[in-house]
Amino acid sequence: MAEFIRLEVADGIGTIRLDRPPVNALNDALVAELAEAAASAAGDSEVRAVIIYGGEKVFAAGADIKEMAQAGYVAMSSRAGGLQSALGTVAAIGKPVVAAITGYALGGGLELALAADFRVAGQSARVGQPEILLGVIPGAGGTQRLPRLIGPSRAKDLVFSGRMVDAAEALSIGLVDRVVPDDAVYSAAVDMVSRYVTGPAVALRAAKQAIDRGLEVDLATGLEIERIHFAALFATEDQREGMSSFIANGPGKAKFKGH
Repeated sequence: MAEFIRLEVADGIGTIRLDRPPVNALNDALVAELAEAAASAAGDSEVRAVIIYGGEKVFAAGADIKEMAQAGYVAMSSRAGGLQSALGTVAAIGKPVVAAITGYALGGGLELALAADFRVAGQSARVGQPEILLGVIPGAGGTQRLPRLIGPSRAKDLVFSGRMVDAAEALSIGLVDRVVPDDAVYSAAVDMVSRYVTGPAVALRAAKQAIDRGLEVDLATGLEIERIHFAALFATEDQREGMSSFIANGPGKAKFKGH
């Protein structure tokens, strides 16, 4: 039975809920449970979209510093690998994923949000990569996913300074996609992904993989990845339903089954 993470499924949406008061610090046990929940959400055909949520007050205020303060190189090399692997499992969920950010998303908490496809934040949310203030650097994707999202100069500013960014600035630099009142964060996240619940699940997975993998390679290789995924979708029932429905009824009327 998981102690710090819950996967709750309703109406096709799986919510990965962090629950380690007071600030959802990412200790080893929570990280292991996070990886398990992400794998479960990825493999559950009833889950068509995912929300990562820390609760009404805080998303995740970073790693458990007390747990790592006295660790040496060998221990942290292994621990960082475990955290990267867990967030990689989140990033690899072949379904639309949104991070619903309330309060703080700092350090590993922001890196978790960066592993999602989208981010919605409350008006009072604060995000950042403060690791430099501890004499280290981000170790779970902050130096890699952040510059891919907001560009290298802005990422360097945040990483070099360790400063916190408010919701308005986060929106202006593309770090979050939407800002809403604090008490509307979860409902806004549901609204962001609910449109995908009845979509063609295999095509959505292919689109996500093509975009994510394409960002890692040169254009010619990316186009080949796209071609392979595109052609493969002609083996799905959803492709046949989508195109036959378009011919008969026009766009937007198909009833997809997700296979």
